[in-house]
Amino acid sequence: MEKIKMPNPIVEMDGDEMTRVLWSMIKEELIKPFVDLNTEYYDLSLPNRDATEDQVTIQAAEAIKRHHVGVKCATITPNLQRMEEYNLKQMWKSPNATIRAALDGTVFRAPILLSNVQPVVSCWKKPITIARHAYGDIYKAVEYRVPGAGKAELVFTDENGNETSRQTIFEFTGPGVIQGMHNRDASILSFARSCFTYALAVGQDLWFSTKDTISKDYDQTFKLLFQKVYEEEFQAQFEAAGLNYRYALIDDVAAKVIRSQGGIIWACKNYDGDVMSDLIAAASGSLPMMTSVLVSPDGNFEYEAAHGTITDHYRRYQKGEAMSSNPLATMAAWAGALKKRGELDGNEALMRFADCLNQAGIDVYEEGYFSEDLAMICQPGDYKEMPENSKMMALIRARLEELLTA
Repeated sequence: MEKIKMPNPIVEMDGDEMTRVLWSMIKEELIKPFVDLNTEYYDLSLPNRDATEDQVTIQAAEAIKRHHVGVKCATITPNLQRMEEYNLKQMWKSPNATIRAALDGTVFRAPILLSNVQPVVSCWKKPITIARHAYGDIYKAVEYRVPGAGKAELVFTDENGNETSRQTIFEFTGPGVIQGMHNRDASILSFARSCFTYALAVGQDLWFSTKDTISKDYDQTFKLLFQKVYEEEFQAQFEAAGLNYRYALIDDVAAKVIRSQGGIIWACKNYDGDVMSDLIAAASGSLPMMTSVLVSPDGNFEYEAAHGTITDHYRRYQKGEAMSSNPLATMAAWAGALKKRGELDGNEALMRFADCLNQAGIDVYEEGYFSEDLAMICQPGDYKEMPENSKMMALIRARLEELLTA
């Protein structure tokens, strides 16, 4: 079979631990035999981020702006334990957060559903996509541990040095803690536009939730700006497409999502989206089955698996154990990036290959070959076998060849 040509590159960002191992296997065994793969490579492993003072992450983000499509392997965001383990210069920031901030993007996360794995919520028939705002909230908060009695105040001084607002947060009689969060209208507007655009692209209703009854300025700003963008820029397109936009309190939306059939986009603020994406993933089957795409309002896309670096598997792998790790979300990231490259370039062959790559993994799993994460939540009679990684890749490779020659 002649390799599929790929004139324009995608940005490839390598990662850490077990996902780095899977990354190489997917690329070498499932993509390069069929595609003349063209990538601009960046090593975002923790040792290399430390060696480059994290400049490699910034360089990767700038490359995505140039080429418009990137695919990223899972990476470690170090805590104190990891800092000591890797002998780091400092606890480097999350590379995902750095890239999200650079692209001003919105994260859309959706689970991979399998016909032979029933979701915990039995009424879900279609994936629920979480749209997570990628800026502000507690991720950029300023905090202070209050040592004793005193008054905490919220003060705003304008650009001319004039104090225009002073509010008492709390008068402490003993130790406590305070936190100051912020957001920007410009970021919220970008978030809203990304959500509405994505909903139109995939043909799904958009639900947005905050708690504006409690947070009468912070959360209400989100609500009002979303409504403004919808009415002024997207309402006519939504109505023409037969789609709906609705706003509700987050507790109300959470209850309705549990009773829905799925097939919706649920837009959330940064922290809400962080939590709800893992909840949706676990309730749909397994955390390693969660896909993620970062979409910027100016047309840049970064695909990755939503899960971590599978540290427990990596520790066992280092000891020589044969591992059964779930590759589907990482395969979906590669497939998503290759398909988007094909769409932008009008490359039908690359788009078809991407669809086949994604489907090949799903087909093998639906034939009853499970990785360890799914086998642990199913009964032994629910699947045929739990193949180790190299055998799983061989099974997927065989199915991919069948799909490509069909």
